Amino acid sequence: MKYCFEKYGKPTWFIDRLIYTYPLHMALALRTPLLVYGENVSYEYGGADGEETYSARGQIHNGVASDISLDELVSATGISMQALELTKAPAAEDLNRLDPMHLSYFIPWNSHSNYLFAKSKGFHDLAGEWERRHTVENYDQIDSRAYVVYAWMKYPKFSHASATDYAARYVRYGLMSREEAVEAARRHDHDLDPACVRDFCEFAGYSESEFWSVAEQFYNRDLFEKDAFGAWVLKHPVWNC
Repeated sequence: MKYCFEKYGKPTWFIDRLIYTYPLHMALALRTPLLVYGENVSYEYGGADGEETYSARGQIHNGVASDISLDELVSATGISMQALELTKAPAAEDLNRLDPMHLSYFIPWNSHSNYLFAKSKGFHDLAGEWERRHTVENYDQIDSRAYVVYAWMKYPKFSHASATDYAARYVRYGLMSREEAVEAARRHDHDLDPACVRDFCEFAGYSESEFWSVAEQFYNRDLFEKDAFGAWVLKHPVWNC
């Protein structure tokens, strides 16, 4: 985790990679060819391989957990190749024995509708418990504060993060105007919640100053500059367009 964070800004690469490989290996081992996934990440949220297809065979290439050389990880961290074995996708001939599918191909995928349905069945959001500073909703990724750090790392790299992601969806869903979405991104995108930072640092063994020193190196100088107070600010913010 520390190596992937410090070199690539991807602290949860190992977890995310396994999300897309481990079920395939287990399906092969247990001879259960039908795997049902939720949404097609690239198609619903944007990605180079964003093809509308029922098949989830290609999702290992969706960019969420793109390849990092296992030889590099073994050499740099001392972890064994055996410990990384399940991060490898099954061979093509094995993968063709499976029929993984995206539920979103058959049912229109709407994060907010999914939330309302879950709430009707007893799901509890964060209302009255925690008002997160970095996003515009209170129900996504609420089971692990530290995990949210990975999603936020898009901000220094690409100048947008969770607030933009959800605000853009809300515009498509008819829940926000573009102007409201722009204001939400301005207020929240940059502001990674301190509770997430504390949990991440406690788990990974960083001080908060060490954490921000690592994050600092990932700020894209084509997109950001520092203001008079030493804070990173966008050179061309969307709210000025």
